[in-house]
Amino acid sequence: MKFPVFVIPLIAISCFLALFAPQFNTDWTIFFHKSAPIHPSLSYSFKREEFHSNTSVSVAADEAAAAANVSVLSFSSPPPPVNDEKQSRQLHPNRTRVNEDLGETATAINGVIRNVSNDSSYESAVKVRARRQREYTKLERIEAGLRRARAAIREAKFLNQTQDPDFVPSGPMYWNSKAFHRSYLEMEKEMKIFVYEEGEPPLFHNGPCKSIYSTEGNFIHAIEMDSQFRTKDPNKAHVFFLPLSVAMLVRFVYVHDSHDFTPIRHTVIDYINVIGTKYPFWNRSLGADHFMLSCHDWGPEASKSVPNLYKNSIRVLCNANTSEGFNPSKDVSFPEINLQTGYLTGFLGGPSPSHRPILAFFAGGLHGPIRPILIQQWENQDQDIQVHQYLPKGVSYIDMMRKSKFCLCPSGYEVASPRIVEAIYTGCVPVLISDHYVPPFSDVINWKSFSVEVSVDEIPNLKTILTGISTRQYLRMYRRVVKVRRHFEVNSPPKRYDVYHMILHSVWLRRLNLRLR
Repeated sequence: MKFPVFVIPLIAISCFLALFAPQFNTDWTIFFHKSAPIHPSLSYSFKREEFHSNTSVSVAADEAAAAANVSVLSFSSPPPPVNDEKQSRQLHPNRTRVNEDLGETATAINGVIRNVSNDSSYESAVKVRARRQREYTKLERIEAGLRRARAAIREAKFLNQTQDPDFVPSGPMYWNSKAFHRSYLEMEKEMKIFVYEEGEPPLFHNGPCKSIYSTEGNFIHAIEMDSQFRTKDPNKAHVFFLPLSVAMLVRFVYVHDSHDFTPIRHTVIDYINVIGTKYPFWNRSLGADHFMLSCHDWGPEASKSVPNLYKNSIRVLCNANTSEGFNPSKDVSFPEINLQTGYLTGFLGGPSPSHRPILAFFAGGLHGPIRPILIQQWENQDQDIQVHQYLPKGVSYIDMMRKSKFCLCPSGYEVASPRIVEAIYTGCVPVLISDHYVPPFSDVINWKSFSVEVSVDEIPNLKTILTGISTRQYLRMYRRVVKVRRHFEVNSPPKRYDVYHMILHSVWLRRLNLRLR
């Protein structure tokens, strides 16, 4: 093949340049790459050696961090959006990486452009970016731990019972005892709660411990003192507790007989505004990973003060009324316990079934729409169904429960009743007479296995219903009541599987968004 005459000199010149020309590094092209943000005040007066060194360190650190994270986590968040420079990223990953660092450095905080020619400014901005990356990683680690817990709980449904030297739940009182046990153990291992420190007693960080609302005060006191589940680092928290007491708001903020809920509403709104302004966590989830707790009848109404508190947050309520907005998949029902002395002394225990001559018992005032029907139908009508508005002088309320096989627990002004727990304490099979009520811990506990549910319309048929339960079935229910009692006991300090830990477990399940049935 013959070459044109003018080609030969061109080849000679090219060879000469390749052999003797100085070798230039092409890193400078990054400054003119079309993906690089251009700012009038941004200076690129780096020395090439410093620039190349910073690039290498940044890439090496990112690769090490990525390797560490991938080995631990299974990310569920979507990948970052791909721009038009995808091919350039694949061909020149180092250059593109530096480009991104420069762009983020230039706009470091609050939109203020910083001059990256200043080494200290550059390092400061890189630290800000690294801190943001760490915060993101902490949230991802929390979610990864929850995913592992969900998987372990699901597997536990089909595996042998996990060993536990303290207590192993079993029996028909639980929807799935294996899953419950594994879930409880995962809670002990993983769950962390951040308690907001804002607010002052008596409205916040305080509650009644010697009244019908004692569960509210006991829980607030216990979680304030908790060293196992409480964390001081909000970035490690799975859930955030709002330490307000509705009972105390009613006592100190509400004007008696004013029928004006505005002062309570404003107090709740102000508190949410404070924590929402000071911390990023409320706004991050719109309150979905926050929970409040109230045993007062006005707890649901107080939660309506802030729409996201009502719609999104986990509301732990004694007044678990589905007709008033209680959502069992999001909210938690917990028991109303009337501790006049603050302790369980004299409450727990009762005789065997053979020493319980009374078929059913109730004593209480005409509160709400259901009790008048019960009183009218059964007061002084039948010796087997002992129904009283007022007990005779000298007759003990607790002793009457201990003498009874079944204890009637009708709703009062609100659906919850302390008689349910009092019946369980004394070994009396509870008879729940209510509409729209979700019993405590019913996501774990199968109430139908140890209690009787009677609708308001069936009150006239109470004796027929109760006598229709065979002796064998009653004995099974009695034994189950005794076994399930530990989940309703109040202890100071709290003990595993008691009422405090069952409340926490119910919150844990809502955070997992998992059903155990």
